[in-house]
Amino acid sequence: MRATFMYGAGDVRVENVPDPRLSEPTDAIVRTVLSCICGSDLHPYHNLPPSAQGRPMGHEFLGVVEETGPEVSGFAAGDLVVVPFAFQDNTCEFCREGVQTSCRHGGFFPADDSGGGQAEAVRVPQATGTLVKLPVDADSALLPSLLTLADVYGTGHHAAVRAGVSSRTSVTVIGDGAVGLLAVMAARRLGAERIILMGRHKDRTDLGREFGATDVVAERGEEGIALVRDLTGGDGTHAVLECVGLLPAYEQALGVVRAGGVISRVGVPQYDEAPIGFPSLFGRNLTLTGGPAPARNYIDELMPGILDGSVEPGRVFDLTVDLDHVPDGYRAMDLREALKVLVRP
Repeated sequence: MRATFMYGAGDVRVENVPDPRLSEPTDAIVRTVLSCICGSDLHPYHNLPPSAQGRPMGHEFLGVVEETGPEVSGFAAGDLVVVPFAFQDNTCEFCREGVQTSCRHGGFFPADDSGGGQAEAVRVPQATGTLVKLPVDADSALLPSLLTLADVYGTGHHAAVRAGVSSRTSVTVIGDGAVGLLAVMAARRLGAERIILMGRHKDRTDLGREFGATDVVAERGEEGIALVRDLTGGDGTHAVLECVGLLPAYEQALGVVRAGGVISRVGVPQYDEAPIGFPSLFGRNLTLTGGPAPARNYIDELMPGILDGSVEPGRVFDLTVDLDHVPDGYRAMDLREALKVLVRP
């Protein structure tokens, strides 16, 4: 099969590798129908050290079950499924508490060195607890939106849930990438009436307005903080959803959050020096939360809105490539020529 590997910063290759095989009785093999490039994939694209052994890429995919191990139940060859970016048994105490990303028997895709989601097929560990059947055909126009359940929509939703967003909550979303835009969608779905989107790419923030943003602030740093404060009578917002992962975004979150409010981080942090002391969190009674989204925990809640057409998170995909042109997709996202790239093997 063909699969995507990264050999260093900016060095993405699509190679021929052996087809994945069952290695545990709880495994399944899923033939990929759709996958995509994640904003978090750009972090190694910028800074991965050169290596003779490439890193398999891709953790968001849906496809058709080809084969199951003897201990897999509830799934059979031919089932169309979506696969959360973390695999889990969905039965341990952490899974039952809704923190599937901490499953005692789980992990994150790519599950091994054979290939990730940006490939023609994937080995899925803990298939019974990980796979979710899709009640549509493999040629459904809803597939791009259903693919977002693997990560990006669930991650935006997780940001809003962890921040306690409701109809009584004012919200600032930092970042106009796909996660930020879907955090806007999630905050609106949870009832927020005031949603300020901080982003500087007009085509993206225009989509954010369609998803529910009431205000857009293009400025960054102290200027952006001042504008959000002006919009909120000087106080800031109850919730700040930080969807970037860089230190300036966190510092911006500290500047726009209301006293007693919550900062929810779901952008993969690329820093270790975030201020958390008296001048930042402690003195204003702020809460810091977030983390990798337990996407499996949210799929049953979020899927009905996609199926009935009330939300269309797949609109974040604005470029489609075939597997051979995945390196072009990375370049397009890195150059901000694409918001999020859909991959059709």
